[in-house]
Order: sequence, then structure tokens, then C-alpha cells
Amino acid sequence: MKKVSLKFSTGTFLLLFCVLNISAQEQKAEINDSLLFKGQLSAWTHFNGNNTLPLWSGARYIPQINYEIKNTKAQLVDFEASLNAYGNMGLNPFDSVNTSGKIKPYRLWARYSTHQLEIRAGLQKINFGSASLLRPLMWFDQVDPRDPLRLTDGVWGILGRYYFLNNANIWLWGLFGNNKTKGWEAMPTTENTPEFGGRFQFPVSKGEAALTFHHRSADNFGLEDFDNYYRNIPENRFAFDTKLDITIGLWLETTWINKNKNLGMFTNQEIINLGMDYTFGIGNGLYIVYEQLVAAYDNKPFSFENTVTFSLLNMTYPIGLFDNLSAIVYYDWTNKSAYNFVNWQKQFNKISLYFMGYINPKKYNIPTQGSGEMLFAGSGIQVMLVFNY
Repeated sequence: MKKVSLKFSTGTFLLLFCVLNISAQEQKAEINDSLLFKGQLSAWTHFNGNNTLPLWSGARYIPQINYEIKNTKAQLVDFEASLNAYGNMGLNPFDSVNTSGKIKPYRLWARYSTHQLEIRAGLQKINFGSASLLRPLMWFDQVDPRDPLRLTDGVWGILGRYYFLNNANIWLWGLFGNNKTKGWEAMPTTENTPEFGGRFQFPVSKGEAALTFHHRSADNFGLEDFDNYYRNIPENRFAFDTKLDITIGLWLETTWINKNKNLGMFTNQEIINLGMDYTFGIGNGLYIVYEQLVAAYDNKPFSFENTVTFSLLNMTYPIGLFDNLSAIVYYDWTNKSAYNFVNWQKQFNKISLYFMGYINPKKYNIPTQGSGEMLFAGSGIQVMLVFNY
């Protein structure tokens, strides 16, 4: 048998070594772990002569840490942890003082993601829908459209999202340990019971549409306005929303919440939002959002016997590169009252300064779930300073 011998010259060996070394360095460069620290510090002063304590001040600090682990297969594992530390003080000069404060987790989650898949578990923000400000699909967050920081508590759970190549996507989630009311909820979730649901979002002509479902058990013990009390009230939520771009932005968002117990007018809840937005070529560009919302609370579904109707107009105008002026007007058609809010934002390098003023009815009925809304009953002003790093 004839032998075949392979010989490598010194130059060939060095060339092969260099190629392997460069390949290893490129592979190592693709595995980039990163650690990021950032945070937000804010302070505010609020005056409203209609309140028992007319002068309020507060401060909030949200430190945040993010850690990312990447590998060569286009996969990412990352983590986020942040705290919400705040303190407030209400003052009636030379008479009375009220103070409060708390430190609690703000976000605490871990996530695995690829180009088409994302799985996130822990304390997180979950929000979706087509509406802009008056959101029927505000099921798991409590974002107040007047809050320039858009702060909201998160929910404990696991969320999975898969993105198809045709831009459709599917969401699946399970929640546990969220016993306080959230979003539009009138009663909390029963303790130690899970919640679950899903959402399918798909492209349509000129936009997208989605179907959403959620199930939980509610508890109305100890609450007013109920004739019957139950520890476990099966609740199913159904929703449809769509958003289209046809010269103007146009959206429809609808929800139906049904409870499988006789709770009078709280047995069924329907909320419908129809909205539009457009940027007018006036000066630097005037952005306008208009939304019409109808919410019904009835014993029988879709009877619309007990309704509230709100209109909302939001106008935003950039004044140069560093100043922004916005206004929000709500009109309550049921009670024939208007809520007016204006905000001027001044942007510096890492600092934002907000000057806010409002004129509202003394009896506050606006459909928002933001905390501290009673501070905005009547007329007042607020100044906020925010430092981001």
C-alpha cells in the first residue's frame, strides 16, 4: 500500500495558527456581557388651595441595574432590577402635617430572547393595545396620561411572546401574587390564585388588529356598593383592538369583562374607545390626539344602561429643540364637567423641568387609575424636577 504523507511548512503552520486565533477572538468578541447602572431622581412641589393640606412636596429615587449575557447563537439573557423609593409630605402651614413614604421593588425580572422569541419572568410592566390615553386595555398597569414620567407599578408573572415573520405575534402570560387592584379593576384578585391570558396580534390592510383574553378570580369581601359577597368570582375578559394608518391615525379598542356571579351593575363591564391622531404642519408641528370613550356597567351584558362618556383632546407642540408644550382636556358628558391640564417641559442635558397647571371640578370623577388623583381635584399648580443618569 502506498503511503501518503502530509507536510506543513513553517509558513503554512503560522498562517493556520493566525486564522484559528482570529476566529477565536471573533467568537470571544461576540460574547459580550454588559453591566449598566442608571437611575432617575425626581422632586416636586404641588399647591392646591382646595385641598385640606394645600401644599405638598415629594421626592422619588428609582435606581436601576441591567445585566446582559450574549452568545454566538443570537441569543440574549438579561436581567433588570430597580427600586421605587419615595416620600411625600402634605402641609397646612402652622396647622397640620402629613408624611408618607415607602421603598419597594419597581422592576425585578429575567429574560431570555432570540430574534423571534421572548420569555420574561418576574416583576414587570405588561401593557398593550391601540388606544393612546383613555385605554380600555389598561388591564395590568396604571399609567396616568398626565404624568410626564409615565410611572406605574408592575405585576408579578411570566410573559412569553413569539414574533412570526409576517409581523404577527402571539402573547401568553401567567400572573400570581398580584392582590391589589390594577387597571380598571373594581375589586382585587383572590389571594393565592393565578391569572392567565393571551393575545394574538396580526397585520391587516393599513395597520394591525388583535384579540386578547384574560381570566382571573376576584374577591369583593369588605367592599362597598355590593349586595352579594364572594371570595372567588370567576372573571373573563375579552378584547378587540385595531389601529390603522390612513392619512390620519385611527384606532378602535373595545373590552368586555364578565363576572360569573350576580354582582348587580358590576356583573358586566364594557368599554369602547375610538380615537385618532394627526400632526398638523403648523410651525414646528402641532400633534393632536382625540379620543371618545364610553364605559358601561350593567347586570346584563351590552345593555348600556349605566354609562359614562368621556371625550379627550391632547395637543402637543415643540417650542424649539428643548421646550415642549402640551395640554390635555377631558370632558365628562355624564356630569357636564371639564378637566384641563397643561404642561411645559424644559429639557437640559440630563435634567428635565416641568411646570404644570390644572383647572378641574372639585368633585373628581375622571376615569384614571393613577395614584394621588385627589390632589388634582380643583385648581392648582405643580413643579417637577427630574434628573436622569
